Parts: sequence; C-alpha cells; structure tokens
Amino acid sequence: MKIALDAMGGDFAPQAAVDGAVLAAAKLAGKAQIVLIGQEEVVRPLLQQHGAAAASLELVHASQIIAMGEHPAKAYQQKQDSSIAVGYRLLHAGDVEAFCSAGNTGAMLVGAMFSVKPVSGVLRPAIANFTPKLAGGYGILLDVGANAECKPEMLEQFGELGSLYAQYVLGIPKPKVGLMSLGEEEGKGTSVTQAAHQLLKVNPHIHFVGNIEGRDLFNDKTDVVVCDGYTGNVLLKMAESIYEILEAKQMHDPFFDKFNYEAIGGSPILGINDNAIIGHGVSTPLAICNMLLQGYQMAESGISDQIKSTFKS
Repeated sequence: MKIALDAMGGDFAPQAAVDGAVLAAAKLAGKAQIVLIGQEEVVRPLLQQHGAAAASLELVHASQIIAMGEHPAKAYQQKQDSSIAVGYRLLHAGDVEAFCSAGNTGAMLVGAMFSVKPVSGVLRPAIANFTPKLAGGYGILLDVGANAECKPEMLEQFGELGSLYAQYVLGIPKPKVGLMSLGEEEGKGTSVTQAAHQLLKVNPHIHFVGNIEGRDLFNDKTDVVVCDGYTGNVLLKMAESIYEILEAKQMHDPFFDKFNYEAIGGSPILGINDNAIIGHGVSTPLAICNMLLQGYQMAESGISDQIKSTFKS
C-alpha cells in the first residue's frame, strides 16, 4: 500500500512535510510506503538529512506549487505539474491508495471533483472532522466547509456518508446520527433543516436520533453530527479556539488535548471515488504524521468502496 503526501503544501512545507513523513514511515513500516510529491531539488536534500530513517520514502517530482492564496480552480487547471495535481493523478491511476495535503484547501476540493470525481449518486462531497467524546473515542462532524449552503437532500446524504465512516473507520457498530439544529423538537430549525429532518428520519441506511443542539457535540447522544458547511466550520474553529485558550492559560486535560488539530491531522473528503485528506495550513510534523496515518486507516478500511456500494444500491 502507498500513501501519498503533498510535500509542498502547508505554511511550513516542505520541512514539516518531510519530517512528518519520516515519523509516519516509522509507524507504518511493513504496512505502507509513504510517497512524497514535490520539487525534487528542494525535497531530496531534506530527505538526505534524515539518513536511513528516510530510506523507505519514495519521491515523485512535481515542478509547480499551488500557493495558499491562489484561486483554486484556475490554479489547478493551469498548474498541471503542481504537487496537488500530480497527487490526484497518482490517486486516480491507482498508483497510491490515499492522497494527503496541508496545502490549498480549495485546490484539494477542485482536484477531488475533477480528478477522482464524486461517487455516482452523491450530490456533493463533504469535508468531515472529528469530535472528541467525553465517554471516550471520537465522533464525526460534517460538513465543515465544502458546502456553505445545503439542500435538505445533501444533509441527508451527509448522514449516510458520516455513518459509513463511523462504522468502517472508527469502528462504531451502529452509529447514531443527529441533525444540528436550534432545538431538539422536530419542528425547530430553518426550512432546510426541517425538511432534512423528515428525510433523515425515514432513511433506512442510518440510525437517526433526531435534532441535537450545540451543547450535544461532545456527549454520547450522537456519533455523527450533520450540518451545513457554514455551521460546521464555525463549530470546528470554536473547538480549536478552546484548545488554544487552555494552552495560553497553561491548562492541560486529556480530553481537551484532543481538540488540538494535530491529534487527528486532517479532514477526509467523503463522497469521492478514493481517499483524500485535507490538513491544516499550519500543520506541524506531528499533524502531518497523523494525517498520513489516517490516510492509511481509510485505505485499509475500504471506506471509499463501502460508500460506492451504498450509493449504487
């Protein structure tokens, strides 16, 4: 198995990418090989600094970089030898089983849509993130930014996508799916969430438990939280700020330490025909390492095949 990494993506690339890849290679020894994609003249010397620890890593040359501030669609189309475009070509060709990048989020989404493409039947892929649970483990929250506005049918599909991920990757046998709203009652929320509620509650593929409120994000009422990308992104950034505040006050707790983005490393794009993960722009080597481990976990679980078979039926 091969897991690819955009070596040029992220605020601290390529150094953080290379260092994180070496960490992940040690953890995945015998299970998977890390493939770095980037400018060889820049990346190769960094690999050589690690000596034997980097011996198992493969390097694929990509001459161009899509910068964080570039227009995603335009840059992806015009820079076909960028590390993101080359990564998606390898993924589409089946040369790697997952592709990870802490680079331009929009370009990663554009690449997903135009290269590996959405699964047939999926209206819009979603970006997912993970919510620590007070009782232990993680739940999943989606969408967290790909789709700021959603139709009810999209929210229903997010419930299915999240439920499949929770079952096959997180190992939760019968995931509980909740719809984020401004009240638990069925009639609460916007016209979109009210309509989505009606679709979710009759969907035979999920275990829908109804509306939930913001205070339920970290308890055991649900394993999967469904919302539009606008709401999900606000919730995600709020949770990240809690960790930053506690760090600033030098307060540490095992539960709140899980709010640190480094603990998971990245957000999977669900609903596409393969495995792609978007990392935080400020990803450290630890975050890069954990993003690659998550890529391996997704590939090993066969989640993309599970999604395809579900939406075909």
